[in-house]
Amino acid sequence: MKKILALLMLGAMLTLTACQSSQEQTPQAQTDAQTVESQEPTEPETDTLEEMVAKMSTEEKVGQMFFARCPDVNAAETAAQYHLGGYILFGRDFENLTAEDVKANIKSYQDASAVPMLIGTDEEGGTVVRASYYLRDEGAFLSPRDYYTDGGWEAVESAETEKADLLLSLGINVNLAPVCDVTGEPEQFMYERSVSGDADEVSQFVEKTVSIYRSKKLGSVLKHFPGYGDNSDTHTGIVNDSRSYSEFLSKDFKPFATGISAGADCILVSHNIVECMDAEYPASLSDKVHQLMRDDLRFNGVIMTDDLAMGAISEYTGTDTAAVFAAKAGNDMLCCSDIEVQYPAVVEAVNKQEIPMEQIDRSVIRVLKWKQDLGLI
Repeated sequence: MKKILALLMLGAMLTLTACQSSQEQTPQAQTDAQTVESQEPTEPETDTLEEMVAKMSTEEKVGQMFFARCPDVNAAETAAQYHLGGYILFGRDFENLTAEDVKANIKSYQDASAVPMLIGTDEEGGTVVRASYYLRDEGAFLSPRDYYTDGGWEAVESAETEKADLLLSLGINVNLAPVCDVTGEPEQFMYERSVSGDADEVSQFVEKTVSIYRSKKLGSVLKHFPGYGDNSDTHTGIVNDSRSYSEFLSKDFKPFATGISAGADCILVSHNIVECMDAEYPASLSDKVHQLMRDDLRFNGVIMTDDLAMGAISEYTGTDTAAVFAAKAGNDMLCCSDIEVQYPAVVEAVNKQEIPMEQIDRSVIRVLKWKQDLGLI
């Protein structure tokens, strides 16, 4: 672990042409930079994983890159057919079921898969809950903001510990959390999902949550990079973020840098078009944004898109094209609800050498390393 002036480093290292006009740092930004920690990137222990990948077909490799929405029928068969890296469970996957039913369903998915699957869900608390809404005796978890406001960090830690225990007891090994967005305006879309409008408080929340999950071998996902701020909802359409790069340096990047330092497994990228980083492509489809995560934030884990079926992407490009764009941009996993369309599109792009096999192999190794870290492999 190495103490660095991460925000100053980011400003110095950034080479994205679109950001040139907004990289001036204020004295305050330079002061804030001194409070952020990151870590030297560590390469995965790849010997055994490289051997696994070398034995995989193109279809098996591409399948590992999909973190798909669990279908409501034939889920085990679909997992085997497409060699899926993981399933994301939503409310319908818990509704009218007992805990034993959920465990049995998840076991059937795992039994059908040649490589153990990531099984994830969005158990943030508050407005985004899945398992706890149906299976927790006390009712759904409150939002982290509510726990923090009413009970401080002790209440937050207690809730995150209970979340981890609940999910793991069901066979779920990834929580798509914590939310790293810094949002302080009550009328804004992300307010209920953000713990605070103060970047330092959000960073503290992220560090505590990732540390708890890591200690229990529950996968964590930092979202929504590069920071949602006070922007509107990308579920319904394209969002352009016109903030300056200096604002991201002094505020939005802090929780992500802290989460990386704490050992987060994955970063989920939003569909916002962040003009200071890439004025043309949504962040999830931007190779410039992905380069920033790898080179500047020094993140060596799994990078994943937000759901490619969301309005901001469907308005921007076609469903099949979106998956190919996302893979080309550098995403290791594609969060999708249209596996039947998007999987064959990526396979075809790889076979046509539109996406280099070396890039696919690197992504699959990262996915397998995540599974290894969680004790699945």
